[in-house]
Amino acid sequence: MTFMQAAVGADTLLKKTLMVVAGSIFIAIAAQMSVPFFPVPLTLQTLAILIVGLSFGSRLGAATVIAYLLEGAAGLPVFANGGSTAALVGPTAGFLYGFIALAYIAGLFAEWTKNIVVLTVGALLASAALYIPGVAWPMAVAEMFGFEGKWVGSSASSIWTYWVSPFLLGDAVKAVLAVVVVTTGMKALRKG
Repeated sequence: MTFMQAAVGADTLLKKTLMVVAGSIFIAIAAQMSVPFFPVPLTLQTLAILIVGLSFGSRLGAATVIAYLLEGAAGLPVFANGGSTAALVGPTAGFLYGFIALAYIAGLFAEWTKNIVVLTVGALLASAALYIPGVAWPMAVAEMFGFEGKWVGSSASSIWTYWVSPFLLGDAVKAVLAVVVVTTGMKALRKG
């Protein structure tokens, strides 16, 4: 049982819908808390998505991120720095699509165990998996779809220098913090 299942008993469609909407708003707010960085802004978005995945579980966590992406596709300014539709084809699009897997993988671990060490490993693995679509998009995928821009077809060394290495430590800290937040919430719920 995940944290939110224990807290609200997410057994009805209405409760699940409300959780998805609230979770997508939480992610959108976290996305606006950013430090300007190029080419990928440093935000609290991944922290929020990890918390959603760990709290909601795999399917509901992924559904929440999909709702968040659809909100951006509809033109709502939910992505980092108030971005919306254009971000879904820009240089960071791979990371946006990878958020679905981030929430899903974290949610799988939350459904599987409550062990804080295993959950932390799961959150770290989910964070690492985010780099696969995040890096694949500017290196090759965008070019295959015919997108143009100086970021399209970026070299591996450029990707590592600007898109990966500056974020590794922060992503590790966010993964650990997300696990601490969710497991602390579970402990508080059990005591209450």
